[in-house]
Amino acid sequence: MNASTARTTATDFTLQPDDVERLANLAGPFDAHLRQLELRLGVEIANRGQVFRVTGAPAATARTERLLRQLWEDAAVETLDEAVIHLRIAESGADQASPGYVPQDVSIRTKRGTVRGRGANQQKYLHAIATHDVNFGIGPAGTGKTFLGVASAVEALNEGRVHRLILVRPAVEAGEKLGFLPGDLTQKVDPYLRPLYDALYEMLGVEKVVKLLEKNVIEIAPLAYMRGRTLNDAFVILDEAQNTSIEQMKMFLTRIGHGSTAVVTGDMTQIDLPRHQKSGLKDALEVLRNIDGISFTFFESRDVVRHPLVARIVNAYDARDASDSETGPKG
Repeated sequence: MNASTARTTATDFTLQPDDVERLANLAGPFDAHLRQLELRLGVEIANRGQVFRVTGAPAATARTERLLRQLWEDAAVETLDEAVIHLRIAESGADQASPGYVPQDVSIRTKRGTVRGRGANQQKYLHAIATHDVNFGIGPAGTGKTFLGVASAVEALNEGRVHRLILVRPAVEAGEKLGFLPGDLTQKVDPYLRPLYDALYEMLGVEKVVKLLEKNVIEIAPLAYMRGRTLNDAFVILDEAQNTSIEQMKMFLTRIGHGSTAVVTGDMTQIDLPRHQKSGLKDALEVLRNIDGISFTFFESRDVVRHPLVARIVNAYDARDASDSETGPKG
């Protein structure tokens, strides 16, 4: 919590009676449940045994104490997991942000080291992924949308919060046309999915990725092959979503099952669909913008973390497109 932005207070309390197993149930493996509460409620939670300290905005600390006391009661009679914690937070309304709420910093541990958001938008994006079941990251190339999504997915898998990673891209040629391409299924779709492989290799290393692919723990597939499935306990990423149809986007979003997180990334300036066909990503923005539980993070050229020229290139094309929309295209 940023003290310069919002007044903070510390609340101390003890959960009774003494019960080591109950405390472990409440905290979760490696304190995962407490970290989930911190991210969702915008507080910091520290404990020594059953003595807890909650630090944050006064209203947030009071809500967190009430919720922890309720979860302590629940921990005596049921096994708590991420889904139960999520449900209890939603039922309590404790994660409704107050005016002084500042999202907690989210850091991700992967093979390549610790990944953190660069700048406010990336930090907001990581926090949204940690606290929402469905997330949209929209903006130009080089802003880290896919990379941070894959990093979040890898961490969720490593910590046991999900059992599978499913990484999906729409192949514009998918469906009937895909059948006319040479080679087997893998050879046909690999060119469309290569950026997802590259991100995984960087996060996990090539050998581990190959092993997890063989075990079907990681699945990389074209969007057309998601139809008819229900994805439970999975982290699902739909990349290049601007090239989905409205029907494909609806199909993808309705695949999400219990214990799953979905991240949808896309760039509205890079639509490769036929001119008469509306992008499913654009349509989803219009239809779902005000739905609770869905987050939207919008990136701009200033968020580009590739070569500095990339931001200038994006700005130049944006300026040209804006001029064309006012005067009509030239030539």
